[in-house]
Amino acid sequence: MKKHITLTLLIAILIVPAIAQKPLYTGAWGVQTYTFRKSFPKGVPETLDSIKAMGFTEVEGNAGNVSVEEFRKLCDARGIKIPSSGAGYEDLVKDPMTIVKNAKILGSKFVMCAWIPHNGDFTLDNAKKAVEDFNKAGKILKENGLTFCYHVHGFEFQPYEKGTLLDYIITKTNPEYVSFEMDIMWTYFGGGNPAELLNKYGNRWKLMHLKDLRKGTKRDLTGGTSQENDVTLGTGELDIPGILRAAKKVGIKHYFIEDESSHVNTQVPATIAYVKSLKE
Repeated sequence: MKKHITLTLLIAILIVPAIAQKPLYTGAWGVQTYTFRKSFPKGVPETLDSIKAMGFTEVEGNAGNVSVEEFRKLCDARGIKIPSSGAGYEDLVKDPMTIVKNAKILGSKFVMCAWIPHNGDFTLDNAKKAVEDFNKAGKILKENGLTFCYHVHGFEFQPYEKGTLLDYIITKTNPEYVSFEMDIMWTYFGGGNPAELLNKYGNRWKLMHLKDLRKGTKRDLTGGTSQENDVTLGTGELDIPGILRAAKKVGIKHYFIEDESSHVNTQVPATIAYVKSLKE
C-alpha cells in the first residue's frame, strides 16, 4: 500500500506541473495593420516581411497605399491571412456592397468599424442611429457571408439608465447581424472592465485588439489619448491574464496585437514574448 501511495504521488508530481505549464494563449498570432502605418508607405512588401519575421500569420486591415488585390497577393505569398478587414462608418451606410466586395477579395470573414461619428460627448441619439445603421449594414454583410463587428472605442461608456450606452448598443442591435470587437485598452480607458464585459455578453464578442495602457494615464470618455500611452502588454494597467482567460472562455475568434506608439519595433516583439510566457 505504501509503495502504491508513493508511486501515485510521484505521478502527480510529474503530471501537475506539466498541466500548469500549458500556454494561456494558443491561437494564431495576428496584428492590426495600423500598428505599421508608418512603415507601409516606405514599402508594403518589406513591411509584410517584417510582420512575418515577428511570427504573425494573420493581419487585420489593409496597407492603405496598395489595392486590395495587390495586398491580398502580397499576403498570400507570405502565408499571411486577412480574416478581418476595416470599414468606415459612412461607407457602411452609403455603400455596403463595396465593403462586401473588398472583404471578399481580401479573404476576410469579418468586417470591423472602429468609430461612430459624434460631436463632443457621445449621446443616446448617436447610439440610436448607430443601432439602426449597424442593423441595416450588418444584415447586408450577413447575407453575403460576412460578420459585422463594431470595435468599441471607449466613448460609448456614457451612463445610460442602469448601465452605459455600450450596453444599449449591444442589447438593441440584432445578434444575427451585429457582433463586436473588443479593444481591451479602449474599453478600459472608457471605464469598462474587459473581463466582466466579455463574460456579460459572451459570444457577441468575436474579435479582440490586444493593447495595454501606460500606468497612471488619465482615463476619460473621449476615446482618445496620446499614442505613446500604448505600452508593451504586461507593463501597463490592464489585467492581461484575466482578460485572456475570459476571452478564451467566450470563444474569441481572432486576436490582433495593436500598438499605436512610435516604439513598435521593440514593443511588439516584447508583447509577443510576454503573451507566450503566460500559463493557464
